[in-house]
Amino acid sequence: MGGGCSDPLTLSTVGRREVATTHNPRPSACCFCWCCCCSCSCVTIRNEEERRRRRRRKSHETRMDALPSCEACSKPSVDEVRLWSQSFDKLMRNPAGRNVFREFLRTEYSEENMMFWLACEDLKQEDSGGKVEEKAVSIYEDYISILSPKEVSLDSRVREVINRKMQEPTAVTFDDAQLQIYTLMHRDSYPRFLSSSIYTSLVSRASRSSSSEA
Repeated sequence: MGGGCSDPLTLSTVGRREVATTHNPRPSACCFCWCCCCSCSCVTIRNEEERRRRRRRKSHETRMDALPSCEACSKPSVDEVRLWSQSFDKLMRNPAGRNVFREFLRTEYSEENMMFWLACEDLKQEDSGGKVEEKAVSIYEDYISILSPKEVSLDSRVREVINRKMQEPTAVTFDDAQLQIYTLMHRDSYPRFLSSSIYTSLVSRASRSSSSEA
């Protein structure tokens, strides 16, 4: 038989290693590892998120220029300006208040939240079926589509609801999304607005103007 025959255990072990190497040339990357290989899905997700952030930053000036101008309104009185601090509802019911709040949102790169809310309000006033569908599609493309630089932040449940309703859009297709964005502005942006220089300066100017007229 001779010494040319190797240990069967050694051959078996080597064979298993070769098979493992063939089918798994490198260890699968863990999503909790900072040095994931480039083929790892978590890297792909992070790269896509980074591309979207860069796209949003680059398009910020363009998207703000493309947004409609502020609402027509009269100069707010000092009492109106002070009322805005009592509740977010009072601020949002006042055209001048919405304009000032929108100016603040612009500084936080979130002006699209107000514009989406206003677009939904406009949609609900539409009577013509053809116009409703046209405006709904425009709102979807401008504020819901993940490809839009003006995309607002919505959870997956609300997006699924909208996608279903868009098959036959109505004037209330975006009600859930509008409420979610309203709540976001109320809880997140409104408290900062009240302490911002934009609002405090306006209160100060309105007070001085009121005193001089007295």
